[in-house]
Amino acid sequence: MGADKLPSLADRFRFNAWGARLHVLLIEDDDQIAAAIGTALTRDAIASERVVSAEAGLGRAGSADVDVIILDWMLPGISGIDALERLRAAGVEKPVLMLSALGRPEHRIEGLDRGADDYLAKPFEPDELVARLRALFRRTSAQSRQPVLINGDIELNVRARTAHRGGRHLGLSPKEFELLKYLMENVGEIVTRDMLLRQVWKLNFDPQTNVIDVNVVRLRRKLDDGLDTGCLVTVRGRGYRLTAA
Repeated sequence: MGADKLPSLADRFRFNAWGARLHVLLIEDDDQIAAAIGTALTRDAIASERVVSAEAGLGRAGSADVDVIILDWMLPGISGIDALERLRAAGVEKPVLMLSALGRPEHRIEGLDRGADDYLAKPFEPDELVARLRALFRRTSAQSRQPVLINGDIELNVRARTAHRGGRHLGLSPKEFELLKYLMENVGEIVTRDMLLRQVWKLNFDPQTNVIDVNVVRLRRKLDDGLDTGCLVTVRGRGYRLTAA
């Protein structure tokens, strides 16, 4: 690249943190959709490989050369959503973009709650999918640069995706982990429902469900188990705040 030519957005984000090409694992059984995605990835110089079943995807997802996973919900045999739960249970924390023909708010919420990092309903624009992949990779790269968050006796290891309080392991679901991470990144500040919907659930609208309240209650219970004082405060009419140590 000449000195007088600045790198494009694609040039800057097609490589992973070690200088190698960004590598995407596509788990999709629909040939037409897979071809459209493959064309978009190739146009953006993103390396990819495709498998057509969840079983094959489970065998490849944990490989070191895979940076981001695109996972279809409806697959033959094991469904994508069940495969995602198996991945998370096995400790595979690669970012996952879930594709689905199910586009209702409750389906998006279920996909995100069960471990997806982003959710895209079919039909979709391939360019939007590529932009979302870049965003997932940027977020993962940023996390690797700051692997541990600490507030008092709460410790969150972003890279290992583990959480402890006072040395006690907190068995958090993927969404509870993301919720606590966001609260710790904004410790001492009031976090509104709209902020949580956008930043944790990746929704630009209010689905009019109690999904946030349910996850906050579960997280608070795990944080405060056996303790006299709580650290996750509800600010009536405004949102939630993780108290600073």
